[in-house]
Amino acid sequence: MIPATVRQSLEQALEADVSSATSVSGGSINKAARITLSDHRQCFLKWNSHADPAMFVKEEKGLQLLRSADTQVVIPEVYAIGTTEDGIGWLAQEYLQEGNAQSNSAEIFGKELAALHQHKAQQFGLDHDNYIGRLPQSNSCHDSWVSFFIRERMEPQLQMAVDAHKLDSHAVAHFENMYEELPDIFPEESPSLLHGDLWGGNYFYDEKDRPCLYDPAVYYGHREIELAFTHLFGGFSSAFYQSYEQHFPLEPGFADRKDIYNLYPLLVHTNLFGGSYARQVQSIVQRF
Repeated sequence: MIPATVRQSLEQALEADVSSATSVSGGSINKAARITLSDHRQCFLKWNSHADPAMFVKEEKGLQLLRSADTQVVIPEVYAIGTTEDGIGWLAQEYLQEGNAQSNSAEIFGKELAALHQHKAQQFGLDHDNYIGRLPQSNSCHDSWVSFFIRERMEPQLQMAVDAHKLDSHAVAHFENMYEELPDIFPEESPSLLHGDLWGGNYFYDEKDRPCLYDPAVYYGHREIELAFTHLFGGFSSAFYQSYEQHFPLEPGFADRKDIYNLYPLLVHTNLFGGSYARQVQSIVQRF
């Protein structure tokens, strides 16, 4: 199940043999397994023979940054990363056992995400680029959120979609019209530490009822883009949002802004999967 070269590279890095392995879901990008090592450690292992192996290097950095925020959100520890001789990148991290949500789980999660977002930076961006899914994510720093959103989030993904003929020049014109209005749409806030890819498939509650986050695309951005993303594919309850608002209220009018923020993940999904995501993008930008 695990490629022989990955197994060999992993065992050398961790100085332990793989005793057992069980295939688990790794999402739409990677292959994954739950493994037990000869030293009794439980690991979550994922690998990819098609993506840039640096993707896992950047993921480790993102997980470390989230762990450094020192909230009650559980972030898995990375045990090792590597690249095999035949170019397969892999990452082995702490295995977290999923539990069952309790009556106050969502409230705790909302509070702790608010705490994460209160970790601030001087500029929007990050000191290195990383990935969202398997696509490059540019994090060049900007003093302005509007500038960062346009230059580092919209333009790279929009150009990729146009080059692949998934969106046409009419969509580009609507985006350019939208850019002119953004200074009057986005409320001003200082940059917050973001998970960056927060949807229902990238968190769960562990056996101690703690919220666990994984598969990040970390940067410092406007926290509203993170909250908007949580609305896109479901998986978050009203109690989660009420708790977040109680601990770190949003500016009025967020419901009217969230579709604009979600152009970023929708463009990413357009470039990864095409289809209905391109139509969703077009329906939003046609307002401008």
